[in-house]
Amino acid sequence: MAEIRNYTMNFGPQHPAAHGVLRLVLELDGEVVQRADPHIGLLHRATEKLAENKPYIQSVPYMDRLDYVSMMANEHAYVMAIEKLLQLEVPVRAQYIRVMFDEITRILNHLLWLGAHALDVGAMTVFLYAFREREDLMDCYEAVSGARMHAAYYRPGGVYRDLPGSMPQYKPSKIHNEKETKSRNENRQGSLLDFIEDFTNRFPTYVDEYETLLTDNRIWKQRLVGIGVVSPDRAMALGFTGPMLRGSGVEWDLRKKQPYEVYDQIEFDIPVGVNGDCYDRYLVRMEEFRQSNRIIKHCVEWLRRNPGPVITDNHKIAPPSRVEMKQNMEELIHHFKLFTEGFHVPPGETYAAVEHPKGEFGVYIISDGANMPYRLKIRAPGFSHLAALDEMSRGHMIADVVAIIGTQDIVFGEIDR
Repeated sequence: MAEIRNYTMNFGPQHPAAHGVLRLVLELDGEVVQRADPHIGLLHRATEKLAENKPYIQSVPYMDRLDYVSMMANEHAYVMAIEKLLQLEVPVRAQYIRVMFDEITRILNHLLWLGAHALDVGAMTVFLYAFREREDLMDCYEAVSGARMHAAYYRPGGVYRDLPGSMPQYKPSKIHNEKETKSRNENRQGSLLDFIEDFTNRFPTYVDEYETLLTDNRIWKQRLVGIGVVSPDRAMALGFTGPMLRGSGVEWDLRKKQPYEVYDQIEFDIPVGVNGDCYDRYLVRMEEFRQSNRIIKHCVEWLRRNPGPVITDNHKIAPPSRVEMKQNMEELIHHFKLFTEGFHVPPGETYAAVEHPKGEFGVYIISDGANMPYRLKIRAPGFSHLAALDEMSRGHMIADVVAIIGTQDIVFGEIDR
């Protein structure tokens, strides 16, 4: 008899289904995966090392570039770690703004995950639908920070500025005439809060549209049901967090179990799966769309009723207003010191984690009293999930590997750091 040998195949790093620069070396017996060996490091940008050589405030924009689909969620963990070391009180209005934008970020992240996952498995329409909604939420990012992706909006002690009272308007062009432009600007006549409220009223019907296309679609179910099954015990042992853990039936969510900011004052549910397969993880994230929408609605109502400061009044940590800075010598000195030297953080160590759209995103900082961290370590949720790719894909076909990468919702910026 002829000797049967397994053969190895490169999957990536420029494969459209690899979601970044993932190089997978697959050991195959025909079409069946015997072993999957993920190779990482092709996007390594030394974020942690760079942060150790910069004043604290200057590293905020680096956080946006880690998981570049969940920008503000990354910033949140970083500024919370700094606030813990400084023992800094954050104004309540700033806490509500942060929670609102965390949930907007969660929807942004899940929209890209849904579009890309569906596209990988062969459904094209969902991708176009998801990007239609992402466009509105990107406009919210742009309204508060001036940037559509890398916002750098959260600051130690609060947020960069209060929510704007008006939304940018579309202008007539060769493609859109006056009449079309007027209808596109209909929901942009009021403040940012009005625009977000309008979005939360529309969004549940959009989620219904996605579910109509996918949830009972027999091809979608054939591709996801029973694929990449992880038991609850194994999920915990592998360090899963977020929808990957909840999809296996473990009810763990930092927003409920270790509440931060104002999450303990907001009502929402934790969706949990039963079978721990790709389909359950899909259903968990679909329900998270609806729960995030609930949280955003609550925040909009509260923010309408409660004006107030959005950043600490300690000018050793946060810059004074431009008006004060130009009228008062002491404030000018604060401004100058803050943007040249930064602030000094008391010696100590801390770990702050948020319920990031992909799982537990944590930042561990050791301070030696200087104006930059002595050591900074990032706990990226996607890293643990990618480590389990071998276990999840053994015995499955090559086509199933694509579905498993999709269900893990991998973004390489945070894995390679």
